[in-house]
Amino acid sequence: MPWVAQYVVAAVVFCVLDLVWLGTIAEDLYARHLGDLLAPSPDVGAAFVFYALFVAGLVYFVIHPAVAAGSWRRAAGAGAFFGLVTYATWDLTNLAVIRDFPAALVPVDLAWGTFLAAAVSTTTYAVVQRLPAWARSA
Repeated sequence: MPWVAQYVVAAVVFCVLDLVWLGTIAEDLYARHLGDLLAPSPDVGAAFVFYALFVAGLVYFVIHPAVAAGSWRRAAGAGAFFGLVTYATWDLTNLAVIRDFPAALVPVDLAWGTFLAAAVSTTTYAVVQRLPAWARSA
């Protein structure tokens, strides 16, 4: 059960933050830099799978171990590193294999992924600490 509670909290926090990002700054940024590469509308199924896997990775590799260790610093640091690595996978692969992929987009996206994963991990850690013991223990 603690995994489920942690997953649900992390998924809600991730969706709220990422949808705010996508609906404000990122929408114009991606349109300006990616132009014709963007689909007219997002593939909701692919987005759902990404969100589900990303949150599962955060819970497994970052949030659950941080909760078990009782360390918000671990949640923040490991979350930031997880976000950097996962977003770098997409950005740097695209930079390596897609002709004219906009290099200017890479640092912005990496910064967002780093911040997002750290914020989700730290917020989830804080919320889970306020839940009953069954939501915290393995």
